[in-house]
Amino acid sequence: MMLSCGRFELSLERPLIMGVVNITPDSFHDASRHAQADQAIAHARRLLDEGADLIDLGAESTRPGATPVTPAQEWQRLAPVLEALRGLPVPLSVDTRRTEVMRWALAQGVDMINDVGGFTDPGSVQAVAGSRAALCVMHMAGDPSTMQDGPVYRDVVAEVRDFLHSRVQALCAAGVDVKRILLDPGIGFGKRDAHNIGLLRHLRHLTLPRTAPDANTPVDGQAASRRLPLLVGLSRKSLIGHLTGRATPDRLAGSLAGALAALALGAAIVRVHDVAATRDALAVWQAIDPLGQWADNES
Repeated sequence: MMLSCGRFELSLERPLIMGVVNITPDSFHDASRHAQADQAIAHARRLLDEGADLIDLGAESTRPGATPVTPAQEWQRLAPVLEALRGLPVPLSVDTRRTEVMRWALAQGVDMINDVGGFTDPGSVQAVAGSRAALCVMHMAGDPSTMQDGPVYRDVVAEVRDFLHSRVQALCAAGVDVKRILLDPGIGFGKRDAHNIGLLRHLRHLTLPRTAPDANTPVDGQAASRRLPLLVGLSRKSLIGHLTGRATPDRLAGSLAGALAALALGAAIVRVHDVAATRDALAVWQAIDPLGQWADNES
């Protein structure tokens, strides 16, 4: 399977690692905060050296309870970093939920828009439709300031899948090639621990056929090899803390276990803070079981 991603055609025949660069003073993981442009640029280059397959730049914290910033403030943080990094030999992703920021970032040639809001901001679908960028559609209940205020679902897997399906339909209706689309269940974004674990255990049930989506299209047989790829972000999140009893700085081991589990259960890309450690964990796993769970994802 290939993902059309701006300047790149990414093969998804092996797991990919997306490295996180937060250009913010208030992200949940202290070590990932790089409020100054030069710090963020240096960190992105370090993640590239550690083996990141993609770099994800975010200039607004979307941790639970975060205070929103204006699009202008977000772009002021993002623009100098993007300018310095846009020649990197891996795809550059911009993590934003604001239509204006999407437009500005696409004008600078970014390869992916990673939208925690699932392209629900007015005008966002139209803003991205004519580009070549990959589009990551994520599910979030509410917004970062309120999303963890007692989230409730009747069937979290079905509801998240329905949301993702509706957004894929909207993008395809606007002319987006389905080969540009990937999905993210939004672990920790308006979900309790039980919701997050349920989504992870049933990742494959969230995928959609890699054709123009139709609610009645079965996903079986050859269609399984054409499912939309999944991106999962678990790195150092509160779910890892609740399962291990560890504070954010001590969640590396749990994050590595979560990344490998997500890949085994159907993810194509993991979004992480710790690229070198994740790369090492993947290397060991694949050496021991080179044709195991990952091969099952492609069959």
